[in-house]
Amino acid sequence: PAGDRRLEAGEGEVVRRVARPREPPGAAPDWGRRIKIGSIVLVSALLVTSIGTYFWADSKVRREVDLSKVIERPKEGDCTTYLIVGSDSREGLSDEDKKKLHTGSAEGKRTDSMMILAACSSGNTMVSLPRDSDVEIPSFVGSESGKKFAAKGKHTKLNAAYADDGPELLVRTVEFNTGLRIDHYAEIGFAGFANIVDALGGVELDIDKGFKDEKSGADFKSGKQTLNGEQSLAYVRTRYAFAESDLQRTKNQQKFLSALASQAATPGTILNPFALYPTLGAGLDTLIVDKDMGLFDLGEMFFAMKGISGGDGVSMNMPISGERGGNLIWDKTKVQELVKQIQNDQKVTVTATR
Repeated sequence: PAGDRRLEAGEGEVVRRVARPREPPGAAPDWGRRIKIGSIVLVSALLVTSIGTYFWADSKVRREVDLSKVIERPKEGDCTTYLIVGSDSREGLSDEDKKKLHTGSAEGKRTDSMMILAACSSGNTMVSLPRDSDVEIPSFVGSESGKKFAAKGKHTKLNAAYADDGPELLVRTVEFNTGLRIDHYAEIGFAGFANIVDALGGVELDIDKGFKDEKSGADFKSGKQTLNGEQSLAYVRTRYAFAESDLQRTKNQQKFLSALASQAATPGTILNPFALYPTLGAGLDTLIVDKDMGLFDLGEMFFAMKGISGGDGVSMNMPISGERGGNLIWDKTKVQELVKQIQNDQKVTVTATR
């Protein structure tokens, strides 16, 4: 009986070994099984990395703009609209950085560039708002005090709205003067802009005509070239080198942002953590957005800009009809038609002559 039990145990061991067969020496590897296991491991790793990246990136975004303070808002449209602002904030810049980037040392911050991006199923539209645009400052609620200020019929340059009471008044002013509702707000300062470009290893741009400007530090020849952070900042800030200073600068800003989005939103950056993390880390902590803006909205904004650079959409200045005291007057008829087309998600056919 004892022998029988040993036999039974031995048989059981044989059964267990048969249940988990091994590849005999010299046999061909089971590549199908290995590929399946490897794929599961890879997908799991990508999933964990993606989730970790999402929460890490989401924690760095500064949601400081409260659009609920914007009063008397236009109706919602069929497209998602973004007001994208480049500020001259020196936050995060050392004295050496300020000198290198030709930013000066002014206190506070002002808008250096403003544009509306409409992400639509009919095609995306990017409309630059010259900071010298002649606008009326409407009634508003103070972003700090909460106090309501009455309209005084004051006409001034658009960038004065931001200087007077920050992003909320700027959004209120843009909505009041265009009739277009702004869904999201995004703002980045000098430091974040330059750092993102450097993290990408530069941005390739084809410059039609060379120009030079001592104030911004610009010194460009014509032709294709790769711009680093310092050069990129000089490119988008230059205005005094052009006859139509503010209008030409807005065209350069659109061209550069489209190129930046096109070169950043590539598999080589998005799927490579060694490229993605430095790029996100370079700009997210200086990026200021509205309280309701999530990473999905940021992604949509970014890919809409990329789509425009690929020919899927329209890039233009706000239509101008003339000037008053150095301020640029918008063409009201064209602006109304442009806003109507964006609100109804129609293909934009309005053009700007300047």
